[in-house]
Amino acid sequence: MATLTQVPVTPGHSPEEHASHRVRVGVSFGLVYFFWGSTYLAILIAVRHFPAALLGALRFLIAGALMLGWCALTGKKIAISARDALRLLLIGVLLLTGGNVVLAWTEKFINSGLAAMIVAVVPIWIALLEALIGGDRLNRQGWIGLLLGIGGLLVLLWPDIATGGSVGKRDLVVCFVLMLGSLSWALGSVFSRRFQLGIGPFAATGWEMTLAGVFNGLLALSLGDFRHADWSRAGWLAIAYLVTFGSLVGFTAYIWLLEHVPTPKVATYAYVNPVVAVFLGWLFHNEHIDRYMLLGMVVIVAAVALVTTSKLRAAKAVSEQGCPCEAGAD
Repeated sequence: MATLTQVPVTPGHSPEEHASHRVRVGVSFGLVYFFWGSTYLAILIAVRHFPAALLGALRFLIAGALMLGWCALTGKKIAISARDALRLLLIGVLLLTGGNVVLAWTEKFINSGLAAMIVAVVPIWIALLEALIGGDRLNRQGWIGLLLGIGGLLVLLWPDIATGGSVGKRDLVVCFVLMLGSLSWALGSVFSRRFQLGIGPFAATGWEMTLAGVFNGLLALSLGDFRHADWSRAGWLAIAYLVTFGSLVGFTAYIWLLEHVPTPKVATYAYVNPVVAVFLGWLFHNEHIDRYMLLGMVVIVAAVALVTTSKLRAAKAVSEQGCPCEAGAD
């Protein structure tokens, strides 16, 4: 959600400092890989207790308030202009309502591993959107990755397509809605990269979560979600996990990695998270994994890798021609 200037390890540091840095990098990657991958299972559990919009309201209002409070305590700027507020609201709604609330709703019908596989195509959506709105065009490798990603989705959905029963048709509709939710997330990500804001990435994320939380709360009120909520301990524990490890710990580790590790390495979370989600869903929720899911996962991960590396090569070529690197708050 942010593009930051890379901060390499300073030459001349002692071997102990380099070793300590490597440990911090390894731990941060582990946090992003595991906790972001585990959120799919946590959402599946939470949405059994709270309707999707109410879940999105509770999770992001709490996480946003904590993030903004931490920013204020550490001296980071949190005051925003009306223009920034509108931009942050737009990004927050696209990411955390159109993306996350829709994801939570779909997990009432499909398992978390399948949901993670569909969401994994977000980098492909982003590449396509950037090409359509005047950004970097997809090269041949990128188009191959795009077509491969479509093929991977077809493999994932083939059992539902082939059966044609009422459950299969319902699941196809649900998966199509999730694809639209992934498109919303991708669009929010593109806007997030292009908008120039007057605050840093942590404060911007805090406001995005807070504003989207308010929007989700109004949506929950209009849908009558509060009447259907199960305010049990299990639901609150799932929300606490999502707030702590999904929104706070995972995001903090992600931002730290962007500041200390080349972006191509950080981008590997897009390949690892769906694998973690599928494994955890199978291990803790007895989610069925068949040959279609395994093959679809391999194809989609390969497609995302092709699209991502094609974009990175294009960016490297532009950089070698003397163009300045992009750096922004959000």
